[in-house]
Amino acid sequence: MVLTTGDLALALAAPAPVLGWASRWRTVAGLRCHERFRDDRTGGLPVVLLHGLAVSHRYLMPTAHALADRHPVVVPDLPGFGLSAKPRTAFDVGRHAAHLAARLDGAGLSGVAVLGHSFGAEVAVARPDLVAALILAGPTANPAARHRRGLIGRFAVDLLVEDPRQTAILARDMRDAKPWRVWATLGRSVHNAVEADLARVRVPTLVLGGQWDPIAPPRWRHQVATLCGGTSVTVPRAGHNALTTAGRRSADLIADHLAAVMRARAVTG
Repeated sequence: MVLTTGDLALALAAPAPVLGWASRWRTVAGLRCHERFRDDRTGGLPVVLLHGLAVSHRYLMPTAHALADRHPVVVPDLPGFGLSAKPRTAFDVGRHAAHLAARLDGAGLSGVAVLGHSFGAEVAVARPDLVAALILAGPTANPAARHRRGLIGRFAVDLLVEDPRQTAILARDMRDAKPWRVWATLGRSVHNAVEADLARVRVPTLVLGGQWDPIAPPRWRHQVATLCGGTSVTVPRAGHNALTTAGRRSADLIADHLAAVMRARAVTG
């Protein structure tokens, strides 16, 4: 699966408005943070998409855009990344989760669906009490590579199956975050025992990943789904960045999951 020219343009557009998407900034805990949003849909459970450790909202836009015709969607840049403020230290999982909680509370977005990709999945499950549903896409940290060298090696392998046109997005994100922050956040990720957080999840959870993803391979995704009582699905012919290269397919799987959540909610009242 590939990244289209339109996907690339949408990913790199911020802060300019395009195709119904716009940027806004919110000050939370003293940090001015950026998010892309599109809320022309009045129905549907709002969805918040959280990016991974070296990137920003940009690479999530293909999935966000394909989902936005069914749900209001918000794609924030976590502190230190993308167009958000750059604190002097790199946040660990707990601090990112606390900042997310304050951000959702300030925006009146309690009880939303949260999608976390890669490191963003670790942040999402650190506070499962905040959400009505979870989507964990390519979740880290796989115990088989819970050290910097192992995870970097798997990122290198993933490059062999990814569309090289993503380079423009990744280069922009790395420039914004700075290598030291990426390195520090990588350390936060590999030292995070995510299993304890997964075991506390009590909301409907979809675990999503690419067929060829070496960072969150099928065996680990199955373990994640077992720990949180969720369901695991695979995006064919996609690597770790399935949300970039298979946006429509990923969005369809997510929308199906959220439709089931809403049906169950209607039955239970």
